[in-house]
Amino acid sequence: MSGAQPLLEVRDLRTEFATDAGTVRAVDGVSFSIAEGETVGIVGESGSGKSVTARSIMRLLDEGARIAGGTIAFRGRDVMHLDREGLRALRGNDIAMVFQDPMTSLNPVRRIAGQLVEGMTVHGRYGKGAARARAIDLLRRMGVSAPERALDSYPHEFSGGMRQRVMLAMGFSNGPSLLIADEPTTALDVTIQAQILDLLRDLNAEFGTAVLLISHDLGVIANVCRRVIVMYGGEVVEEGLAEDLLSDPRHPYTWALLNAVPRVDRKADGDRRLLAIEGQPPDPLAMPAGCRFAARCPFREARCAEKPDLAEVAPGRRARCWVTQDGGVLPARGAHGARLADVPARMAPVAARDGAVAEAARPGPILELSGLAKHFPLRGGGFLSTPRKVHAVNGVDLVVRRGETVGLVGESGCGKSTIARLVTRIHEPTAGRILFDGVDITHADAAAIRPLRRRMQMVFQDPYASLNPRMTVGDMLAEPMLFHGIAAGRAAARGRVVELLDLVGLPARAAERYPHEFSGGQRQRIGTARALAVDPALVVADEPISSLDVNIQAQVINLLVDLQERLGLTYLFIAHDLAVVRHVSDRIVVLYLGKVMEVATAADLFERPLHPYSVALLSAVPIPDVAAERARKRMVLGGEPPSAIDPPSGCRFRTRCPLAKPVCAEQPPPLVEHRPGQFAACHFPGELG
Repeated sequence: MSGAQPLLEVRDLRTEFATDAGTVRAVDGVSFSIAEGETVGIVGESGSGKSVTARSIMRLLDEGARIAGGTIAFRGRDVMHLDREGLRALRGNDIAMVFQDPMTSLNPVRRIAGQLVEGMTVHGRYGKGAARARAIDLLRRMGVSAPERALDSYPHEFSGGMRQRVMLAMGFSNGPSLLIADEPTTALDVTIQAQILDLLRDLNAEFGTAVLLISHDLGVIANVCRRVIVMYGGEVVEEGLAEDLLSDPRHPYTWALLNAVPRVDRKADGDRRLLAIEGQPPDPLAMPAGCRFAARCPFREARCAEKPDLAEVAPGRRARCWVTQDGGVLPARGAHGARLADVPARMAPVAARDGAVAEAARPGPILELSGLAKHFPLRGGGFLSTPRKVHAVNGVDLVVRRGETVGLVGESGCGKSTIARLVTRIHEPTAGRILFDGVDITHADAAAIRPLRRRMQMVFQDPYASLNPRMTVGDMLAEPMLFHGIAAGRAAARGRVVELLDLVGLPARAAERYPHEFSGGQRQRIGTARALAVDPALVVADEPISSLDVNIQAQVINLLVDLQERLGLTYLFIAHDLAVVRHVSDRIVVLYLGKVMEVATAADLFERPLHPYSVALLSAVPIPDVAAERARKRMVLGGEPPSAIDPPSGCRFRTRCPLAKPVCAEQPPPLVEHRPGQFAACHFPGELG
């Protein structure tokens, strides 16, 4: 980049938010540059200033926020002093932004055509006819199989991956020089994520568009980005080439983030706990005077009370750390992270206090599913039309033993969450049988199921949506105890609430606060505490770590592992992050379009998968290692699963399977044990493994 004017240059950027409690310094002295056609990633925990930096560049700050200082130059032009028309031209023609949740950016009452075409016509680059033709071409390039039909559809008619493709088409519609993508793959399936990442790389190569990618997923960053910027407490704490920074971090915060990430390409070493960073990021209302990471740093020294500069620690590498600036080296990572022997004691996870209770030693499985099915009728159609159904779950057989963790994986729409709701009897099964602790609950009425709810609980994906915003945490935790008669009065319930909060790592004073006063990770802990309030034997965890930072994710995983060891819990664990599923599960069930494709131990599934769909899922997971990521052989699935309204005959995966042959269409393969303890529903098992 030396000698050439950067495409974007940010210098000493400071962005503040005015609050009743004082001024929040969300971005505090950030500087970086992006060259023409370069791909740069920004990583860090929630609250580190990543998204605020992006919105500051676009001048899209919310009310109460202001840029307090610094400069933003795009091709030498001062963005800070552009008027309304200048900003409109910059945003539409030169810089585009793709937001994390496309549904909040798409107008739900307008067809895609109106929104995609409008972005091109209002900037005067295309007439209406030419804009529509370009819109069709862009959607086709984004992998939308029927772009003409897609243009006439509404946003709610698309899946999350398809909506993100529409947003990318909008971003590239006017040929911008810089695309800012803010968490564009968060909460997407690994296969859809892989398609989006491939798309970003292809578009960068084809159009020469520079990309600023914001993500908390280090594997995503390794997959796409040439350079990486790490932010913490509103500052840049490390910067360098992706292959250098991700393999040899020079700031303890980067080192800790990498150690908090489970990886699909590494075997577990027997300890299912991750090396989470304890504590919380600094209060933006009262930032510490010295190193902002010092309070959580395992390598801190006395001089960390003084603030270090962002200084060069190697050619092309900068870090804000006294230790590495003086030539110190951070310990290398071991099999799945740093060895505990290499880490100061305060960084090590807390061991379980008690052994598992007698629940895990009871005879017989705790949950048995046989031929389980759930079909949802569709409304609409004429009087004489044939009734249509969504075949969400189709003939699932599963046995869950006491004290084990069974993971459910698969793309959106495969039936994972429906199974969770069937097991907990939120949904009524269409067919099949559910035995819970030997009791048939398939069609149990409310009176019969109520006593059993004490022993089966659910942790939902979005804890905020499942917590009553008008109740304090203490009242929410006490309510189920009083309802089921577990606590003899409110005084006893309050005492138990304090115990529950301590169990999930929250202070007793949290009982007096409301859900909106907590972070996402803390709310997930509250949701877990509520599930544990009635002493369950089975916990169904439906995407409990979705959209969480890697560090909060590690804390939640460690919490679940500790609770299982202390209380003898059994988990049905649902997630789209396969690395996490491998890390916590004893056995894994792979689902596709409502059917079980494969069942195996975690080790067998990841080291020698039998079903082609399992191979595709595993190959789509990015890993935070640039060299390893580039050397991998990948089987990226094209398109999306067929419709569950009219699933294909025979093998349901055959329309996307590279091994598909006539026999796959003629008859569905049974779920057969091909290796000890490893089952697969495939006519050609193991040929891609």
